[in-house]
Amino acid sequence: MSTGTEQHLPTGQSANVTERDARAVAEAAREAEWTRPSFAKGLYLGHFDMDLIHPHPVPAPKDAAAGDAFLARLEKYARTMDGARIERDAKIPDEYLAELAELGAFGMKIPVQYGGLGLSLTYYGRALMLLGSVHPSLGALFSAHLSIGVPEPVKVFGSEDQKQRFLPRCAAGAVSAFLLTEPDVGSDPARLGTTATPTDDGESYVINGSKLWTTNGVIAELVVVMAKVPAHDGGPGGISAFVVEADAAGITVENRNAFMGLRGIENGLTRFDNVTVPAANRLGGEGKGLKIALTTLNTGRLALPALCAASGKWSLKIAREWSNARVQWGRPVGRHEAVGKKIAFIAATAFALESVFELSAAMADAGMKDVRIEAALAKLWSSEMAYKVADELVQIRGGRGFETAASLAARGERAVPAEQQLRDMRINRIFEGSTEIMHLLIAREAVDAHLAAAGDLASADADLAAKARAAIGASGFYARWLPQLLAGQGMNPKSYGGFGRLAGHLRFVERSSRKLARHTFAGMGRWQAKLEHRQVFLGRIVDIGAELFAMAAVCSRAELLRSQNPAEGKSAYELADAFCLQSRERVRQLFTELWRNSDTPDRRLAGKVLDGDYTWLERGVIDPSEGTGPWISQPSEGPSTKEDQHRKYR
Repeated sequence: MSTGTEQHLPTGQSANVTERDARAVAEAAREAEWTRPSFAKGLYLGHFDMDLIHPHPVPAPKDAAAGDAFLARLEKYARTMDGARIERDAKIPDEYLAELAELGAFGMKIPVQYGGLGLSLTYYGRALMLLGSVHPSLGALFSAHLSIGVPEPVKVFGSEDQKQRFLPRCAAGAVSAFLLTEPDVGSDPARLGTTATPTDDGESYVINGSKLWTTNGVIAELVVVMAKVPAHDGGPGGISAFVVEADAAGITVENRNAFMGLRGIENGLTRFDNVTVPAANRLGGEGKGLKIALTTLNTGRLALPALCAASGKWSLKIAREWSNARVQWGRPVGRHEAVGKKIAFIAATAFALESVFELSAAMADAGMKDVRIEAALAKLWSSEMAYKVADELVQIRGGRGFETAASLAARGERAVPAEQQLRDMRINRIFEGSTEIMHLLIAREAVDAHLAAAGDLASADADLAAKARAAIGASGFYARWLPQLLAGQGMNPKSYGGFGRLAGHLRFVERSSRKLARHTFAGMGRWQAKLEHRQVFLGRIVDIGAELFAMAAVCSRAELLRSQNPAEGKSAYELADAFCLQSRERVRQLFTELWRNSDTPDRRLAGKVLDGDYTWLERGVIDPSEGTGPWISQPSEGPSTKEDQHRKYR
């Protein structure tokens, strides 16, 4: 094969991918088998099995001792770091990174035999909570490095040679990054434009293309690159994963991107021009890259719930202290019901955020359950709820919530970065799968059993004869399954009695799980193959399951805390009770909106907006973005003409 520039993907080629092609690529990459039980998958099928999450998993004593010792060292150093400096300079100081490397932070999840600390996901997440509370950019850096960067895919999919070559470097402080997104490719990998062309001798690949939003890419020493290998005589081709040296010839970090939040993040636009990568650096076989990426994300997503939990806990502290200090109309503002309602929401949600993270991480650590849906639900639910908490904190703080910490300090008041937190938390609803994409991803897994049973009945491409045959096969599955949804433990007033005042909430979860399954079946029956286009309906189905999962998590954790410390456990029960009452109202509303909504007229309205029917409504304003550039930049070919923004911190 040639290694010349003619192997670049022509501009616009990725746009030729059809909807069917895109669906096929995504479907081929998903992990279709379920060899271990899944609590969350059961929720969507009407099977609420509390035994899968309770007793709440706890770390082994040896792991807990090692984790606690590291957290003590990390907290001691974290208290010397200045988050305001990171915010002001839009950069994490090199000395911070060097000291964190000395502490072993870059190897938190890397096995001890490869130079890391070998921490569990639970303790890794707790460490992220500490770092993220100093400044969220620190959390983003370590999450990108350890959750989805080089260490995780190499640890899971790498050969022993690759582990020996890369993991010790990463543990010692070599920052890594994960490069999948492109200027015109987000969550649709079938349109991937970056290519990796094998050389004639089969010893190397030549990578060409551009990657956007490369978190850590500006300072990375090693990166995982997803690129499409053309079909060739020596292999099947397809999207493949490569570990690439960030200072290899032909790599240029063309931009260090700036955002509304995370001002210390080292995020860029990285260009590859005839970059030669040894074949020995390919992870797994050709065509396995997307499966590697998705598998990595399954547990990698748990970093975000940890950071969201940290945000919720800090918000509670500020809300409590401020609402006692600020007096209005003769009373602390927190004693006024309107503000008190917000404080109650923050307190209950903070407990739930930590509970969802702790349970998901503990289940992943135990390794006995399939947690791909739990991790996805934790990311989805936590990012949405933590942002609401951050927004409510700004509201409680009033004008001071909108004022920057630097401005508050300049006039002699406590430098509370409430507005910064709101900006920083906003990206979590987009990071590692936007809320909309997560809805579709989880919905696909949640209705997997229905699709398997329905077969061609749920296929838009099947003919009437095939659909008729599928209907006969599906009837057998539903004849066995539907009767199981009529009654369960949630109808027995004595069920879950060991949970005391929380037992009623668990009975509600059990009843709602069966109800959710019935509504999902109704949606399948009504829309069949068109169900995939009812994305708002599916989103509500997913959100109901997410709330049920959160309720189960807080009940399990409250009981764990009660068993460990009765005094603290009593408070935990109060928080769990409050959260479940709030969550039940959200669940009821979502059930109502499944069938009573404005989805159909909204869909028509959106279509007319896109067709330009209402452009008259846009008159009377000035668009400052007009003429500043195209909506999506087109990739350039040949060597980069921009100054390389890549830098080394060590």
